[in-house]
Amino acid sequence: MCILYLDEVIRMPMCTEQELLDFMRETAYKPMTYKELEKHFGIEDAAEFKAFLRLLTEMEQDGKILLTRTERYGVPERMNLLRGRIQSHPKGFAFLIPDDKEHPDLYIHANDMKGTMNGDIVLARVSAKNENGKLEGEIVRIVKRSITQVVGLFHNHESYGFVVPDDKRINKDIFIRGEGFKGAVTGQKVVVNILTYPEGRAAAEGEIIEILGHKDDPGVDILSIIRKHGLPESFPGDVIEEAEDAPDTITEDEIVQQGRRDLRDKVIVTIDGEDAKDLDDAVNVERLPNGNFVLGVHIADVSYYVREKSKLDEEAYNRGCSVYLVDRVIPMLPHRLSNGICSLNPQVDRLTMSCEMEFEPDTMKQVRHDIFTSVIRTTERMTYTNVRKILNEEDPEVTERYSGLVDTFKTMRELAMGLRSMRMRRGAIDFEFQESKVIVDEQGKPVEIVKRERSIAEQIIEEFMLVANETVAEHFHWLKVPFIYRIHEEPTNEKLMTFMQFASNFGYAVRGKGNTVHPRALQTLLEEIQGTKEETVLSTMMLRSMKQAKYDAESLGHFGLAAEYYSHFTSPIRRYPDLAIHRVMREVLENGGTLPENRFDALNARMPDIATQSSERERVAVDAERDTEKLKKAEFMLDKIGEEFTGMISGVTSFGMFIELENTVEGLIRLSDMTDDYYHFHELHMALIGERTSKIYRIGDEVKIRVGRVNMSDHTIDFEMVDMKSRSGNRVNFVDARGPGGFDRKRKKQNAAGKFVGIGGNGRGERGGRGGGGRGGPGGGQQDRGGRASSDNRPGANGGGAAANAGTDASVAVGSSKRKRKPKNKGAALEVQAPVESVGIQAPLVHAPAANVGERSKRKGGDRERSVPVNGNGSGNVASESRSNGSGNGNGNGAGPSESRSNGSGNGNGSGHSESRSRGNGSSSQGSRSSGVSETSFPARRGKLDMWGLPRSGNYPKNADDGTDGGMSSKPRKGGGGNNGGRQNRAPKPFTKAEASVPKPSGEKARRQRKPKE
Repeated sequence: MCILYLDEVIRMPMCTEQELLDFMRETAYKPMTYKELEKHFGIEDAAEFKAFLRLLTEMEQDGKILLTRTERYGVPERMNLLRGRIQSHPKGFAFLIPDDKEHPDLYIHANDMKGTMNGDIVLARVSAKNENGKLEGEIVRIVKRSITQVVGLFHNHESYGFVVPDDKRINKDIFIRGEGFKGAVTGQKVVVNILTYPEGRAAAEGEIIEILGHKDDPGVDILSIIRKHGLPESFPGDVIEEAEDAPDTITEDEIVQQGRRDLRDKVIVTIDGEDAKDLDDAVNVERLPNGNFVLGVHIADVSYYVREKSKLDEEAYNRGCSVYLVDRVIPMLPHRLSNGICSLNPQVDRLTMSCEMEFEPDTMKQVRHDIFTSVIRTTERMTYTNVRKILNEEDPEVTERYSGLVDTFKTMRELAMGLRSMRMRRGAIDFEFQESKVIVDEQGKPVEIVKRERSIAEQIIEEFMLVANETVAEHFHWLKVPFIYRIHEEPTNEKLMTFMQFASNFGYAVRGKGNTVHPRALQTLLEEIQGTKEETVLSTMMLRSMKQAKYDAESLGHFGLAAEYYSHFTSPIRRYPDLAIHRVMREVLENGGTLPENRFDALNARMPDIATQSSERERVAVDAERDTEKLKKAEFMLDKIGEEFTGMISGVTSFGMFIELENTVEGLIRLSDMTDDYYHFHELHMALIGERTSKIYRIGDEVKIRVGRVNMSDHTIDFEMVDMKSRSGNRVNFVDARGPGGFDRKRKKQNAAGKFVGIGGNGRGERGGRGGGGRGGPGGGQQDRGGRASSDNRPGANGGGAAANAGTDASVAVGSSKRKRKPKNKGAALEVQAPVESVGIQAPLVHAPAANVGERSKRKGGDRERSVPVNGNGSGNVASESRSNGSGNGNGNGAGPSESRSNGSGNGNGSGHSESRSRGNGSSSQGSRSSGVSETSFPARRGKLDMWGLPRSGNYPKNADDGTDGGMSSKPRKGGGGNNGGRQNRAPKPFTKAEASVPKPSGEKARRQRKPKE
């Protein structure tokens, strides 16, 4: 319900926002002017008309309605537009999450972003549907900007500077003018206020408003994450003043006036972690003479001290929840309340909201419940560790110390296990995932990572809180009052079917009716796989197939708990939804089970907003907590580079696999570092399968790894397989190795095999880039691949070059840039040096006997023949010549004059000790003459290649890693070349290699290769 303020008096307009939207969404509605709308709703009073115009303006600014060129109003959905929030990806594309929950997400290509940034509210138009049935669209209008400040690393370029954002979803740097430096120097973390947003090719511009410190200074890393997520560090002065006004104790008069039930004579305890200070829940258990259990759950009555619309309430609403970072807690409420009058400290009187429930001992059926305001005095402040020791009889000293409570804890265990059994029987899903905690010292440096145990003590509190939340939710649902529920929607049919098909690969069947599956079936599967090798993989995939839980003003059930009604009632100190429903509960109890009409309408209008805000703030808190945990885990592994560990595969992707160690640290083994084979990603099986060896890696497999690299800027860790040769020692930073000319962004990308797609080979041992219809720009020389083609093989022009001699078998170890050939005789072993994965660095040499004259190389062993362009190579001690017709390469090596010819789209390379010539008739060809080794490489035309840089065929299915748009787009992009329509791109200019690509003898100057004359 929309309430407008007119002359400081609250008045109801002739129509509300919702009524206006409903009217415009009617099928018969046609866009109307404000005068026509005024007449339709019968607005005559001047004040009402003024308020109505203000309502139209606000709705139009929020993008809820649109004003056409003819000054008429309508809703976006009737104009083929969608309103929603942008969710960006680091690669540049994004998804639009529509406000309409029934509408599927909209994929937005990077070219159609129109300067939007992550989190922006926009209007978009559906433009196409791709081959997978997914909707694609483009941004029409930016309604509201989400990002106003950015945290990043500053780079000073004298007269101007740039800030590289920490948030990788902001994939463009922020430009800073010289006058906006504010004293910042290169390497410092800064906070930037955005002045102008990106538009077209222009970057966003900003000014520095805060310098956090150098990126390596202690504490700056966590502070950067706090600023990145917009978390408040301190409370405003007026909020602190309100908190200081809260009393330190409660009086007997308060208890009597409010009619609270006195429970101070009962044995009530709190059970929390050792370092917890905000104790907001306490429990007690009794056994009645009839054998039934009585469970009391008592929650701190925070709403009594945090009044609605107060400064404290507004601040709590904006924060949404407390945030638990690695080294600190950012509380929702000031410590004066959270650790003081609202904390259920031992042996002191505290005001609470209580839920008392009675259960039958055999069936655990709830026979009655009661919800009321109360006052309690907790007997003891227990910890999870001590309760566990008592129940497991681990420590006689602890048992003796709390001897008066031992029977109470045993009764609690009996009741909790009964409640758990009942919950499992109805179909609740219980995932067993290991959690950890990073221990840091006073300087914030991680010193240890410890696992969090889920002992019997944690399970007791968990079961008691769950049943209390369900009871409260159901009670107030049937009272039909405004409320906030915790919902978990059913997974989509698509994701559910994918998981069921995945589970069937392991021989497990998930039973369901039609397209629905009851959570009981999923829990049954978890029980079946418990203790098996596939437990981890199936549990992980099941969790990924489900939706995220969130808050909602409607009770839609909780799929994971198999609960029809569920809410969050038990943590009002650290969660705003709990605080909000406490107010509703108090008002309902004070008014005899109902609400006054005016309060009902006001609360009913506000609850959806609270639910949405709380869900968003919860996601921010989770992201911040994960960021700090990843940061400190990466820092913890810094001094362990080179050490070996045993880990388990926790995820498999098209670019590698994630490995989780025993201490829960996770790292990535990149596909390009798996040197023993070419590995293909099979999404259905979530596995990497070797092309030659058929070796399979899937989630749950145990592997032995070596810590290869820690990236502190991205908080990522790279692992290497222990039984594979490492490339990390020879890996060169791509930026440093690309040479002075550089090249565009499209040609930077490595494919999944670790090669640079779209560029020529860089010499011996390096696979070529994309050529005209196949591999182009190969690595000329002794390791070049032979094959079938229409070529003129003269004496000495073997397809395999010098490595294809009489003593070699052409079986190939696929997966690395070097080609190992197994000698047929023991004396012909090859000596292969490690390759270098970067353009502009000399490739390693392969020492092998000279090729026999006139012998052709044959493809044997595990390497399949592929329809690829051929390379014709010549090698010998006298004049040699090699020719190749079609899309391919011609290479010549020799001690005397050598000639190499290539007709078509390809390269001609020649090397010799006296003179070499290279001729090419086609798109790229060049001859060179040198006393040493000379080689040239040009970017070839882009062909139909897959993610491995191989020609597209049935053996190599298209993968999402092929492109930079996530594999979502199927339509031809604007300005694309070829036959896809639009302006054809010109052939790319050849780039110049770094001068270090060919080492020169000492004392000889490096000669730069010149472009041949036309």
